[in-house]
Parts: sequence; structure tokens; C-alpha cells
Amino acid sequence: MTLRHLQIFIAVCETMNMTHAARQLHISQPSITQAIHELEDHYGLLLFHRLGRRIFVTAAGQHLLQYAYQITSLIKKTETGMKSLQNQIPLRLGASITIGEVLLVELLQHEHILLPEQEICSEIHNTKELEQRLIEDKLDLALIEGRLTSPYLTSLPFLTDELTAIASPQNPWSRKDIHQCHDLDHIPVFLRESGSGTRELFARVMDNHAIPYHVCGVYNNSEAIKKAVMSNLGTAFLSRRLVRKEIEAGTLCELPLPGLTFQRIFRIVYHKDKFLTPPMSHIIQECLNIQSWLPGTMHSDTN
Repeated sequence: MTLRHLQIFIAVCETMNMTHAARQLHISQPSITQAIHELEDHYGLLLFHRLGRRIFVTAAGQHLLQYAYQITSLIKKTETGMKSLQNQIPLRLGASITIGEVLLVELLQHEHILLPEQEICSEIHNTKELEQRLIEDKLDLALIEGRLTSPYLTSLPFLTDELTAIASPQNPWSRKDIHQCHDLDHIPVFLRESGSGTRELFARVMDNHAIPYHVCGVYNNSEAIKKAVMSNLGTAFLSRRLVRKEIEAGTLCELPLPGLTFQRIFRIVYHKDKFLTPPMSHIIQECLNIQSWLPGTMHSDTN
């Protein structure tokens, strides 16, 4: 016996007509007849008297009808109650450090307007740690810019980002003639910590072009690196989105990067076996549509 059997039974009792019940439930009449026969076989009781073309509910059928009403009513209450919990259970959203500094707050503000009842608990970690927290089900979703290693995660690209080289206007590197990539040899740089997607991208591109560099500091947040560079302590390679205002204000300057491209894709990631609730699906969709609501992304391309 299934819930579907009881729904069919109720429809037949209320219409007292197999054809009308079939039309009401949008199924065939033979399916109605079969379900009633299966119920009668299951309980070993006759549920309907059939007199000519008319049917009448038996005493056993009346008894079952009361149970059926209670069961289906409880199922409806369960559905309503569980769906109302969707907005009461906090959604756990992680972001890598760069994304946390570039767009996480804007996303949270956007979601607060669209889903005011939904609590979102946000965390910022580097890419490696976010990946591990998704696998351990300590996060529901994560916004990541680094490369993933786990085959158990699903990732969807939503925004293109690019690193740029920055220096203080007082730094000798800001006045150096840079015409080819090896003019950057032995550049002094501040790096993000191990496990950072920004550091992984920088190191990969520099190693691919055999460009040596000098590490003058390792920090676990981009703001500290930016401050060190503005203090003329070295250079750095950070997201252009993160330093755009300082470049426009003249407190930082961009260095030429001839023949080098430090491009990566921001992705929204979740475990491939994760059940996506409507709020989770909503956040995923809003990330995929980020160009329609986040200023400064109109010309981004994730293809």
C-alpha cells in the first residue's frame, strides 16, 4: 500500500465514479481500477459494492476512508512543516579569501533582499580548506577561485577574474622598462599562503615561463598584502577587482605583464551528492546571473 493508493481511494469515494476519479487525478481508468483491486487484495476486504454501473462504499471502505483522510492530512502537514524549515535552517556558504573581499558581502546583501527570511552563515577560507569543508559537509556551497582536486565536487563557473601586478608609485619597479616577460626576473613579491588559489595561479604562470621571483612576505589576506605594497615594501599579484580603486586613485600602479595572462574563473561549488534545497538553488542561480545585478561585471565572460 502506498500513499498513491490512498489518494486514489479517496478520489473514488468522493466521486463515487471511477471515470470521474481518473479524470480528477489525470490518470487512466484502468489504473484506478487496478489500485482499488490492489487495496482490496492487500487488506483482504471488499471496499466497494458494485451494483450495475454504480458503486457503493462498504463498511470496511468507510473505515479505511477515515484512516486515509488522517494519513493524507498528516502528509500535507509534514510537507508544509518541512518546507517552512527551509528558511529556518541556516545555509552555510563559504568563500575563498579573494572572493570574500571582492563580492561576498554584495552577494549576501543581494540575497537578504530576495530571501529576507533565510539565514546565511558565511565563512572565508582558502581554496584548499573550502574544498575539505565541502567534502566533510561542513559547508553547503562555496565560492572558489582556485583549482579543485576532489572528484566528489561539482563546480559551476560564474565570473572571470584576472590577476594584475601592482607596486607603489614610489617603487623602482613602477618605473622599470618592462617589454618582455623576463624583464620581471627576480621581482620581489608578497604572496598569499599555501593553499590559496591566487598563489597557485601566480606560481603556475611564473613557473611555466621560467620567471624567477623573490618572496619578501607571505600573508593570509589580500588587504595586508595591499597595505605592504602601498608602503613600498615590494610588489604583488592580486585580483584586478581588488585593487581597482587604489589604481584609479593613484595609490597603486599596475606593472606591464608582456606575454603573461593570470586569468582564472570564479566558481560556485557543492558536493555532487548534496541535496540542493530551494534556497541553495536560488543562490546558485543568482551567482550564474551575477552580471545582471553586481556592478562592474557587465563585460565579464565565463565561456
